[in-house]
Amino acid sequence: QVQVVESGGGLVQPGGSLRLSCAFSGGIAGVTDMGWFRRSPGKQRDLVAVFTAGGGTNYADSVKGRFTISSDNNNNTLYLQMNSLKPGDTDVYYCYVRRYGLDYWGRGTQVTVSS
Repeated sequence: QVQVVESGGGLVQPGGSLRLSCAFSGGIAGVTDMGWFRRSPGKQRDLVAVFTAGGGTNYADSVKGRFTISSDNNNNTLYLQMNSLKPGDTDVYYCYVRRYGLDYWGRGTQVTVSS
C-alpha cells in the first residue's frame, strides 16, 4: 500500500505561480510511473504531466512551457511547478504513483485561478 498526499493548492491570480507537492510512502523501489492529473466536477480526469516508465516526461499540450514536473526521490516527493497560470487551469489536481503495476492516488488539491 502506498499513501499519496498532495499539497500546495490554493487561490492565485492569472499569471501567477504555484508549486504543488506530492508526498508518497514506501520509497521509490518498484515505482515506474508517477505524475499529475486534474479534473473538474462532472468531467473526466485529464493528464497534466507525468514521468513515464521509460524515464521520459509527457505534458498536456495546454501546459507545455508553463508547467514543470520534477521529483526528489530521496524524499519520496513529486512536484509540479505551475507558472503563467490561467483561469482554465482551475481544477482539482491529483497525484498518482504506479508501484509494481498498481496505481495509487491522492485525494487531490484544489487550484483556483481567478482575479
